[in-house]
Amino acid sequence: MADPVLEVAGLKKHFPVKKGILRRTVGHVLAVDGVSFAIASGETLGLVGESGCGKTTVGRTVMRLIEPTAGSIRLEGKDITRLGATELRPHRRQMQIIFQDPFSSLNPRMRVGDIVGEPLKLHVAGDRAARRRRIAALFDRVGLRAAQMDAFPHQFSGGQRQRIGVARALALNPRLIVADEPVSALDVSIQAQVINLLMDLQRDMKLSYLFISHNLAVVEHISHRVAVMYLGRIVEYTDKRTLFTRPLHPYTEALLAAVPVPDPATRREKIVVQGDVPSPLRPPPGCHFHTRCRYAEARCKTEVPALREVEPGHLAACHLR
Repeated sequence: MADPVLEVAGLKKHFPVKKGILRRTVGHVLAVDGVSFAIASGETLGLVGESGCGKTTVGRTVMRLIEPTAGSIRLEGKDITRLGATELRPHRRQMQIIFQDPFSSLNPRMRVGDIVGEPLKLHVAGDRAARRRRIAALFDRVGLRAAQMDAFPHQFSGGQRQRIGVARALALNPRLIVADEPVSALDVSIQAQVINLLMDLQRDMKLSYLFISHNLAVVEHISHRVAVMYLGRIVEYTDKRTLFTRPLHPYTEALLAAVPVPDPATRREKIVVQGDVPSPLRPPPGCHFHTRCRYAEARCKTEVPALREVEPGHLAACHLR
């Protein structure tokens, strides 16, 4: 890989659980528990897994919207893990986020032109006329009309609102965009439009994406490489073609088996994952997946499997590989 735009090593985020009148810490929710990955320029890394596995926490911690418990975050070679607000400010221009909900992520009291222009007002010197020209260009780039700049969010559909969110993320010409389930709240036809827009923007602007989703079909379409998360850990990490044709981890195998096949004549093995995802407050010892894995052995219950290279470029955290 060329010099990565983003490098994450051993990232952890543990949320304290407090109880009692004195609010004493009685435990920790291990939301992210030692995650490592890298994203090159112009590349999309898909981060997938069940709800509650820690995907969104990874994205927000990378953005420093949530402070990490341990590990390191390097943006274009610069360690930003412990930078204060003032030192971090210039780096914030290089990383932006697209939120999952296009309704709650836009201030209903602001005109959408002001929403898109707010990053420019905070980070870029210039007069109001110059900002208006830049905002109009951004609206055009995401498929909206400049005449809509003075409207309010409630006057737009869900797909249009997400385009406004994309325009806001593009305002400062970032290198990295964290896309947190950006199409999960949209109709299927609108999902395709937004995904194609993101791919066009990546091609034209050499953007890097951390694309967080539970929809494997969307991840397969947009990603170059995929990391599969389970209960705060990455359990498999490789290019998308290899992942979808030759999964190595039992959890990935089960996820792919659950994807509907559009051809009724096609038959494939059904893999039923028993039970619910364990609580991140008290995760199982050893391999976190052993309580639901049909291949589990005795050592899976006590030994934590390392994420290692099983095949060239294909990493998996499984004792059986």
